[in-house]
Amino acid sequence: MKKCVVLLFLLFGWQTDSVLEARDRPNVVLFLVDDMGWMDSEPYGSEYYDTPNMSRLAEVSMRFTDAYALPLCSPTRATILSGQYPTRHLVTTASGHRPPQEPGESLYPEKASPNKRFIYASSKNYLEPDLVTVAEILREAGYRTGHYGKWHLGSTQLHWPDRHGFETTWFCTPDPGPPSYFSPYGVSPEGRPAGQNKVGNITDGPEGEYITDRLTEEAVAFIEEHADEPFFLNLWQYGVHGPWGHKEEYTREFAGKTDPRGEQRNPIMASMLKSVDDSLGRILDTLDEKGLTGKTLFIFFSDNGGNIHSIRDEDPKLAEIGPGHRQYDSVQDWKKWCPGEPPTNNAPLREGKGRIYEGGQRVPLMIRWPGRIEEGSLSSEIVHAVDLYPTILEATGLKGDTSQPRDGISLLPTLTEGAEISREAIFTWFPFSNGAASVRGGDFKLIKRWEPHGGAELVELYDLERDLGETKNLAEQEPEIAGMLRRRLQAWLEKNNAQYPIPVANKP
Repeated sequence: MKKCVVLLFLLFGWQTDSVLEARDRPNVVLFLVDDMGWMDSEPYGSEYYDTPNMSRLAEVSMRFTDAYALPLCSPTRATILSGQYPTRHLVTTASGHRPPQEPGESLYPEKASPNKRFIYASSKNYLEPDLVTVAEILREAGYRTGHYGKWHLGSTQLHWPDRHGFETTWFCTPDPGPPSYFSPYGVSPEGRPAGQNKVGNITDGPEGEYITDRLTEEAVAFIEEHADEPFFLNLWQYGVHGPWGHKEEYTREFAGKTDPRGEQRNPIMASMLKSVDDSLGRILDTLDEKGLTGKTLFIFFSDNGGNIHSIRDEDPKLAEIGPGHRQYDSVQDWKKWCPGEPPTNNAPLREGKGRIYEGGQRVPLMIRWPGRIEEGSLSSEIVHAVDLYPTILEATGLKGDTSQPRDGISLLPTLTEGAEISREAIFTWFPFSNGAASVRGGDFKLIKRWEPHGGAELVELYDLERDLGETKNLAEQEPEIAGMLRRRLQAWLEKNNAQYPIPVANKP
């Protein structure tokens, strides 16, 4: 179907018209950070991390206080590109580096996990090729499209970014994290992606080159090459994901630094965030130098909440990492700089990456468009990753395939006029292991579980206006609100054909 659409454009000459019209449309830059928590920058309240370029961007952007991603990276990335919730695209966990399922293969395993009362559907390991991505719509309208950095939406060629609308790429796979933070990166131009056999078009740089810097230079070259034509730059950082490679000269700056809040104290994370911040500054400077700032829609976002669980002393996996293990040097380095510390601290939010609480979902979002968005403005509207797709399309004056279901709402009226968003709620579908779903409507958020997990109750209700840390479950005290949100969540799950956990007793 996608090839047929392109062929029609070519046959009837519409592609040329689209290119001409696109000259007056804004460029789009999506700067996505991996595993950056809501509190991991100065604009959002950190007093430990040093992020001057994020502060610089906040001064000229609209900053959202209540922006949501999914709790893990692959679902968020699929949602951004497709404009759909995971209930539709079925990428529900961080499985984009695994081999794809066979066509028609059921996502439900034959047996339940030990001690489980339900059988949970697996995540689809790739973004479905038939989905029309925002990159495809922009490319067909005359935009030059480039994907640079982490992909994590399919390991085989059928599912690579060039099959989803990106004409220029710089990436490799499998890619739950970077191939290496330092050159040589060890990426092969061909072969079968699997395990440590990274395949893609990332080439080695000078010995010790830092991948965040190299990724930035590649993105800068893309901007410079297409400065005279409309472009969509999809810049998806590897930082600040594990295995936490860092520049020691930066790390030393933070070693021993004290957080006045008493919450954040990891010098490796601070170092990596400083490198990402440097990258952001380099991209902003390039747009300035090329006279492109005024005609560029710039989006800064994170794919999930901050990581608070890796490399902790109580992690049983650490005992398995001895001399000779590929992660041994990284773990020893961690113990040198920040023994016993998690990567970050999301306080006052509860928990972090991989959890359905606010620490796992609430993320930074800043959007700049000079002359259209008020500089230094703040919005408390409840927004979601699913909203970026319609926002980009409305900002560029494009419609795309209107037959494909879309779940988001364009933020453009909020961005340009300060309008309130009219929506019932936002939803999170996280149906693996101990399955859970959440719904936020107004100040209240409800979490529904199918079986107990870590002492949590099956139904939780929180008033985020008064209890941002989700410390007091109000499900019993506020039965009417809990009931209303449960019905709303149930209706949404049924409308979207969510793959419910199957009770083991009902399995044929």
